[in-house]
Amino acid sequence: MKYAAAWADIACEVLETPYPYGTAHASKGPDDVDVTPDRLHPAFHGSYDWHSSAHMQWSLVRLLTLAPDQVGGRPIEVLDRRLTPEAIATEAAYLRERPSYERPYGWAWAAMLVAAARKTQWADALTPLGDVIADLVLAWLPKQAYPVRHGVHLNSAFALALLHEAYGELGRADVVEAIRARALQWFGNDTAYDTRFEPSGTDFLSPALSEAELMRRVLPDAEFVSWLSAFLPGLGGDAHQHLLEVPVTDDSGDGQLAHLSGLALSRAWQLRTIAPALPNVADVLRAGADRQVDAVLPTVTDGDFMSTHWLVSFALLADQA
Repeated sequence: MKYAAAWADIACEVLETPYPYGTAHASKGPDDVDVTPDRLHPAFHGSYDWHSSAHMQWSLVRLLTLAPDQVGGRPIEVLDRRLTPEAIATEAAYLRERPSYERPYGWAWAAMLVAAARKTQWADALTPLGDVIADLVLAWLPKQAYPVRHGVHLNSAFALALLHEAYGELGRADVVEAIRARALQWFGNDTAYDTRFEPSGTDFLSPALSEAELMRRVLPDAEFVSWLSAFLPGLGGDAHQHLLEVPVTDDSGDGQLAHLSGLALSRAWQLRTIAPALPNVADVLRAGADRQVDAVLPTVTDGDFMSTHWLVSFALLADQA
């Protein structure tokens, strides 16, 4: 794997960078104000915020699985210090007490970490985290009347796609079925999606492609082909061409503008996964994916911290698609 060593190095580096850190902690009273990152979140501190810490640890587990001979021992040391039974018990209790915290983006990445680690030495410690997130998902989906369709953290389709994958690997058929049913209710009848207004200024996800990637997972192949053709007619041909081109990116250290580098990588991942459903234009979609990855790849390891603290995970999604 070409970039395994460099990606593992930067993931360890940002996870071991304690500040800046955004806690997003809502204090419940005057005695609930200790927001020192490693005390508040003994597993998911560093890497700027809770969700980035979770998905960069997922990155380390994936890299250890994909290229163990290339990444060295440092990732194991980092994960051993964080993924302890005591630390995960604290994180699980925090989520139970605050059932909307990191919903749904952080939940999805934490569940992906649990699934990725299911055959590793951290599996037993992480099990309670997977269980609490499953409970939260099952309680949340019936209450969420409408999907969130914008291109940042609250996007429903992106989170459901990752949660569907994670709980499929973890053998939780109840969670998988709840996600499938909600996806069909929310998106099953969508047609002729208008992508003219993508991207918004701080997107790291394409609302259109995120929805398509979710539906790829929950529909049989033949039904997905029909759904996709109706949802994004002309994709790869005379329509939606801007989804295949590199977005304007920024690596000045502005955390919101840095999102656009992630947009290039998430688009690339999703274009690659849906390409087989459109064989006549599959090469066009893959070429668009390649352009976007090539444009932002240097930023993944050599950019400002506001880029490097999270982009490895999206680069891995694109690389493994």
